[in-house]
Amino acid sequence: MSTTPAPLAADLDAALRRLRLRAMRTLAPELLVVAKTQRWVPEEFLRTLVEAEIASRDASNAAGRMKTAAFPVAKSLDEFDVSASSVPRASFDYLASLEWVDAKENLCLVGPAGTGKSHLLVALGRHAVEAGKRVRYFSAADLVETLYRGLADNSVGRVIEQILRADLIVVDEIGFAPMDDTGAQLFFRVVSAAYERRSLGIGSHWPFEDWGRFLPETNTAVSLLDRLLHHSVVVATSGESFRLRESRQQRGGPKLV
Repeated sequence: MSTTPAPLAADLDAALRRLRLRAMRTLAPELLVVAKTQRWVPEEFLRTLVEAEIASRDASNAAGRMKTAAFPVAKSLDEFDVSASSVPRASFDYLASLEWVDAKENLCLVGPAGTGKSHLLVALGRHAVEAGKRVRYFSAADLVETLYRGLADNSVGRVIEQILRADLIVVDEIGFAPMDDTGAQLFFRVVSAAYERRSLGIGSHWPFEDWGRFLPETNTAVSLLDRLLHHSVVVATSGESFRLRESRQQRGGPKLV
């Protein structure tokens, strides 16, 4: 008896195509051969097909969420060396649990450049995507630019609501460049709209008391921080830049003392 998979009957293939059961349609010919040769009961054959379709859709949905998140680089929690960072192990474990996202809490990472803020934000975002959550990543400059485009065509409200479809909104590099009055107000609108509705993950090298240096109005800084820090996990990173350390190790450069 031949065990070469025969194509599905045309009407069955068309029906599976119409129902958009791509994985079942692809796998069915080969699985029918296996089921016959190994004398599977019908339930086992059906279960295998359904599980394959679910796995395929889960993978496709995860890929779509990852693309929508628009992370600038691929970073993982496994790659983050907690022991070499200033992030307490208890804080890291809580963040990795994603309980703060479910609770609609914010994460504020503040500290010098190169101390792991961006790595941790991206890694947590990717971890959230893999856990089935919707995530959007922005640098602060890109977020303000996106909002400015919405302001230009009077769609900024819709743009903000679209951003808030995500369970977690990551905004990194806050304070790398000063914001003008309009940009600061647009940023405040996002923070205010997300307050107690969505989780924000933010990264900045400026301590909170110095946010007035890149925000044009002190009142705006106070209002932003009031909403960011309420229901928030705050982690202050410190130490030598990981990038400088790695560069020194790779190139045998001078030791910083």
